[in-house]
Formats: sequence, structure tokens, C-alpha cells
Amino acid sequence: MLSYRNQEYIYAATAIDASNARIIFRHILPNVLSPIIVQCTLSVGNAIIAAASLSFLGLGVQPPYPEWGAMLSSARTYIVDHAYMVTFPGLAIALVVVSVYLLGDGLRDAMDPRLKK
Repeated sequence: MLSYRNQEYIYAATAIDASNARIIFRHILPNVLSPIIVQCTLSVGNAIIAAASLSFLGLGVQPPYPEWGAMLSSARTYIVDHAYMVTFPGLAIALVVVSVYLLGDGLRDAMDPRLKK
């Protein structure tokens, strides 16, 4: 937000005596919202991968609760005979993370003020 504060259009809005609330909600917030959404969706994807990784190592959610990383960890011994036990939790992690990333990208495209005509 600090970098947008020194833009020419903010000086122009101040020159026509626009209120601070109008400048924030009309000019600064639409420009800042897109990077915030992208950062949040990337953080959600990273959190899912981190939780699955910790559970895979045995440091995350403990066994009575289902978690994809713990499912992968417990299925390691059966990978040769029953490959589906490793495939489905791994695919679920990948699909959810990619879906969150694509959702964030779609929201960024829909909310980007530079793309609106």
C-alpha cells in the first residue's frame, strides 16, 4: 500500500479534495487486492503441502485423525502390491493444491483493475 500512496492518481485525487476513505476504497484498495489474493492462495497451497509433509514424517496430525500425509506414510509398505493406497492420497493433495492455485489465479484475473475496460 505504501508504494501506491505515492502514485500520480493519488496526488490527483488529493488535489480535487477527495476524502481519505474515498481514496483508499476507490483508488488504493482495488490495486492492492489482487496481489493480496494471490499471496493468500499461494499461502493456502503451501500450508496444505507443509501439513501433508509434516504428517508424512510423523510430526503432524496423529493417527486417529485422517490426514493425507499420514495416509501416504502408512501406505509406503504396501506400495508394490497396492499402489492405489499411495496414488489416491497423493493425487488428492496435488488436485487440491492446483485447484487452490487456479482459483487464486482466476480471482486475480477477475479483480485486476487493469484488465477492466
